[in-house]
Amino acid sequence: MDSESLLLSLELASGSGQGLSPDRRASLLTSLTLVKRDYRYSRVLFWGRILGLVADYYIAQGLSEDQLAPRKTLYSLNCMEWSLLPPATEEMAVETSVVKGRFMGDPSHEYEHTELQKMKEGEKVFEEEVVVQIKEENRLVSVIDQIDKAVAVIPRGALFKTPFGPIHVNRTFEGLSLSEAKKLSSYFHFREPVELKNKTLLEKADLDPSLDFMDSLEHDIPKGSWSIQMERGNALVVLRSLLWPGLTFFHAPRTKNYGYIYMGTGEKNIDLPFML
Repeated sequence: MDSESLLLSLELASGSGQGLSPDRRASLLTSLTLVKRDYRYSRVLFWGRILGLVADYYIAQGLSEDQLAPRKTLYSLNCMEWSLLPPATEEMAVETSVVKGRFMGDPSHEYEHTELQKMKEGEKVFEEEVVVQIKEENRLVSVIDQIDKAVAVIPRGALFKTPFGPIHVNRTFEGLSLSEAKKLSSYFHFREPVELKNKTLLEKADLDPSLDFMDSLEHDIPKGSWSIQMERGNALVVLRSLLWPGLTFFHAPRTKNYGYIYMGTGEKNIDLPFML
């Protein structure tokens, strides 16, 4: 959710039962404005909160002029002092995939994982148990990246692609109509397209290249991983991810108000295919 309309966005997303205390809201309003100025971002999004056992991580993301360029991620434990996180890598994802359970809430905390490694001594090959240390900061980076790729959402028309390539915020976007807002096909993944490249020319024929340049939610696997509901007498549409419980997207039809927020433990619901 955009930091400039933070209070309204938090109010619209509060139907999930997750919110922030008044002092946290006040802290975020001032600190995110300073983050935008100091880091010279085009936009700053309040991404959400990952709940830890000792403390919670508050996450914000900075965007450049090109909206699909890699985002810079920052975290804070008190909503006032922000620290930049390193970019996510494949090695990080593989390394942290073995860690299960809740976050601690301490970036310097190290998880211990025992794994078997093949050792060679002369011609003898044997397996030895090795204890590997995994930093919680790396796990945080990896989980945020996974959530962004899987469930970050944006309505169709909110961004447009220029003929020269960069993607900008669509200033003429006035919101989806009520009938469109009820369809999953009206919402896109807020990341570089993956499935779109595999479509045939015939499938691409009906797409508008300036608006339909991202993957639609309607083809997500497993099918049924999104819950879509109308609230406040059809004045608000809310999408909730069942794959990453805690991710809420909201949009008020026929207005420019939209956004997503994650408030959860940072754990994926890997049992979802068996629950549908």
